[in-house]
Amino acid sequence: MSYRSWFNEHGNKHKVIIDKLIAADYSKEMIIEYFDFENMVKHENDFCVLYQEPKKCHDMEKLNCYMCACPNFRFDDEGIKPYADKTIMSECDIDNGEEFAHDDKIHQNCASCTVPHHEAYVAKNFSLDWFEMMGECDIQIVKTKETDK
Repeated sequence: MSYRSWFNEHGNKHKVIIDKLIAADYSKEMIIEYFDFENMVKHENDFCVLYQEPKKCHDMEKLNCYMCACPNFRFDDEGIKPYADKTIMSECDIDNGEEFAHDDKIHQNCASCTVPHHEAYVAKNFSLDWFEMMGECDIQIVKTKETDK
């Protein structure tokens, strides 16, 4: 699965949950709390493949799944830039986490970073529109917007 296909699929799944919560008159605070890992495993088991185990993607006591991805993550399915004999496919805009190489590609490994999974971070960067929060992630879309200006 490409970065872009996961990104679009996940954003659409997020919207379905948000629409349901808005229809039930949830406040911003209630929505953020709803996305607590334990609650999501119980009520939205198909939102994340790890929920079936259930296993957290990051080793932290109180994991909030509202963002799931991170607004600091950058990707381009065609490659961001060359690096030595490889192509960087994804990276962190705040230089957090680590990279790993597979074949001729370098990817960002966010496993050691918990930034977008804290309720305070979610509240500070909150939007009902997941694609708006993640607006800088897909470098191809960002380049297209800049070209259209």
